[in-house]
This record gives sequence, structure tokens and C-alpha cells, in this order.
Amino acid sequence: MGGGNDSSKECGLTQFLIFSAAIASGTACSLCSKLMMDMHSTGITGETEKFTKPIFQTFGMFIGMTFGIIMHWVVLAFDIPFPGYVHAKKDRSSSSSDWPNVEMKNQEGDTERSWVPTESDSLLEKGQTKAVAAADDDEDSGEPLSADLPVWMYFFLGIPSVFDLGATALCMMGLQFLDVSIYQMLRGSGIIFVALMKQHVLGDHLYRFQWIGVMWNVVSVVLVGLTAMLASASSEKEVEASDAVWGVLLVLAGAFVQALQFVFEEKVMTMDIPAPPLLLIGMEGIWGTVLCLVVVYPLAYYMPGADHGSYEDPFNTYEMIMNSSTIQWAFVIYFFTIFAYNLFAVLVTFMLSSVWHAILDNFRPITVWATDMFIFYVITAGTFGEPWTHWSYIQLGGMFVLLYGTSIYNAPNAGSILLKGEWWACFMDFTPEYEEIKTEELDAQWQEMQKRFKKRTGSSFYGEASPHMSIHTQALRGFGSPKN
Repeated sequence: MGGGNDSSKECGLTQFLIFSAAIASGTACSLCSKLMMDMHSTGITGETEKFTKPIFQTFGMFIGMTFGIIMHWVVLAFDIPFPGYVHAKKDRSSSSSDWPNVEMKNQEGDTERSWVPTESDSLLEKGQTKAVAAADDDEDSGEPLSADLPVWMYFFLGIPSVFDLGATALCMMGLQFLDVSIYQMLRGSGIIFVALMKQHVLGDHLYRFQWIGVMWNVVSVVLVGLTAMLASASSEKEVEASDAVWGVLLVLAGAFVQALQFVFEEKVMTMDIPAPPLLLIGMEGIWGTVLCLVVVYPLAYYMPGADHGSYEDPFNTYEMIMNSSTIQWAFVIYFFTIFAYNLFAVLVTFMLSSVWHAILDNFRPITVWATDMFIFYVITAGTFGEPWTHWSYIQLGGMFVLLYGTSIYNAPNAGSILLKGEWWACFMDFTPEYEEIKTEELDAQWQEMQKRFKKRTGSSFYGEASPHMSIHTQALRGFGSPKN
């Protein structure tokens, strides 16, 4: 739960399930990506080659995300309830046939029969969704229905795909000067950039205890990176100090651009004209696919490299895919897992915040490691996966630190850790901040109840001057007395 505008975004059961689904799909996606990198097939020269195609996997990620636009149209066409969507509500006059036929007296004293709603009716009309009811509360806010987005929005949603490609390019350039472990550790620093931009760009105040949670997340990333560095110390290559500095700067720049993407996605889903999550995913996939075909692949083909003279040869990639049914099936699995991960990750941003998206990315290396060990010891009996080493204790500690930091950030929701001066809280006490959040939540709940009471539909209380309300009911509800 964030501060400021995020005070109403609790990490409840629904948000927890979405976050867990994002971790599960992200882990499956990473394992599938790693598996494809280790596969072999016949290339354009007729020789067997290793399928190390990072640009193709980025291209496949964008292709998978385009499936979001299909789901967007399906949700709109069939009025399927989905987070971030407000469907057009049904005409209230058409539902009056479901009201009872009651004989009542009007204000002139004449008897008439009318179709009226009763107190036993639901507060929501039949077929009306909660999203529509919420829209009734804010009907003067100018927020449009999901189907009424302006044309410029479809082009505007190409910006996060540019951020995504830019972050990938910067990180790939930095990776050639660094070990994978250091690269992984530096990428995790993105949560700092996200937290800073969330507070100073989006204007969402983060409480001090949330900054403590962010700090512990960074510590966990350092521990995970340290484990990989120690485990691979014997095989590390010597690099020039200047090259290492350039590598660090490039990866940090990539983490910063990735943070821009997370914050932009949160902003575009909370604007006066918000973009629905599925449309955001789908358009990011479409524009990313176009950019890969028009910009990235031509550059990769003409840049010198080890792939038949190119940095990555798309024709060789196509030939290897056609010659291996295993790679084809692996790509199909990758297609669906990458879409699922991006879907749930965007929902994490929508239902929680961009900081939670960054926390999600920091969970992935640890869940991948745990799954790798499960595959190694349980499924394949040591054939595939990653074994336990004497350095794995540090990585296990990093996992607990990550859970600790996330629980601190999520306070004061259920299952979180409250820092109230205990030794395990490092003697830090943030009780006043927790009480401030509780007060804000109670105020928000009271205002919401007032709105619902004033705007509830399908009830006999539907107007001060209703001719179907007896004088006794009006008196009881405060309307019987003369108005000055």
C-alpha cells in the first residue's frame, strides 16, 4: 500500500493472488527463456548451432503481448467484468418491468397504479456491475467508458514499448562488460528509481517505513548478486576498469529507463482518460513488434557480430526454428507465459503501484533459483536445474530479507510487519504513520458510504418529491417538514 494517492490500494487477497500469479508466470517465462537459450538446431549453413537469440526473445515477448488487444475487444464486446474497465450500463427504464405493480396515492390524493422499486430490491440493478456502480459515484468526474478512448491514446501507448526496448538495449550493451551476477544485482536497483519517481513525478507520497522496505529490497538484491559473484569467482574474466565502469553506468541507465516504463504505465492507467490494462498491454505489444521489425532487427543484422557476421541474423533464427520442433513448442509456451506475466504485472501496477511492480521483478531471480533447485533434485534427478552450493545460504538469506522488506512496505495491511521499536525492527518506531493511514482509510470509507447512500439505485428512496412516498415515510426521513 502506497502513501498519498495509494492509500486506498490495499494489498488484500485479490491483490495477493494477482501478485502470486505474476510471480508464477514470470518464473515460468524466465525458465522457458533460459531453456531456449540452451537448445540447439541446424542453421543456414547446415551446422548445428546454439539457439542464443536474445533479440528474438524480445521480439517474441512483444508478439505475446499483442494478444492483449484481442482480450481487450472480447472484454468490451461481451461486457466481461475486468479490472480497469467500466461497461455501459443498461437503460434503467427497460428494467422497470421487473418492479412490482403497486397502488398508491399521489400528492393530489388520487389513486394510481405505478411500477415502483421497493426496499427489498437490490441496491444495484439487475445486470449492473460494481464497476458501473463505482462510475455512478464519480459520474461528474468526466471519466469515459473504456470503449470511448480517443484515437491519440492508441499512439500514446507506444511510449512504454520504446522505454522497454531502450532499457533492453542499454542493459545488453552493459552486460558485455560485466558478469551476469553483477548485471542482475544492478538491475534490481531499479526499485530505487521507481520509488523516487513515484514520489517526485507522480506526486504520491511514500511514508518513511515504506522507504525502509525499499531499502531492504535493495539489500536482498545485493545478497543475491553476491551469491552469484562468489559462486562464479573461479571462472570470472578479467576486464579493464574503464570497461567495468561503462558496464555499470549502462546497466544503471537501463534500470532507470525501465523505471520510467513502470511509472509511465501507472500514470497512463490513472489519468483523466485512463487506458485499460489490456489495451495497454496489447498496444505496447503492437508498437514493440513494429519497432523490432523496422528498427531493431535491421540494426542487429547490419551490426557486426558472431551470428554469421551479424549481431543477430534473423534469417538464421528463422531457419533454426523451422528445423527444430522442440524450439517451436518452447516458443509457444514462452508466448503464453510472457503474455500472462505482462498481464499480471500490469495488473499489479494498476491494483497496487509501480513500486510493487519493481518488487515483483526483484522476486523473480529468487523464485527462478528455487524452481531450478526443485527441478534439479525432484524432477530430473540432477540432469537439469541448479544444485545447492555452500554459497546458496547467502541466497536463501536474500530471499528472507526480500520477504521482510516487502512485508514492511505493505504495512499496515494484514500479514505485514509493523515497525514499532522492537529489536527486529532495528528499534525504529513508525506508529504515528500507521495511525495516520488508518485514519485516512476510515475517512475514505465514510465518504464512500455517504456517496453510496446518496446515489443508490433500485430503492424506494429515489427522490425527495416522489409521489409514491407516503407522508409518514417522508416525515421519518426528514422530508415531511416544510422547506424554507
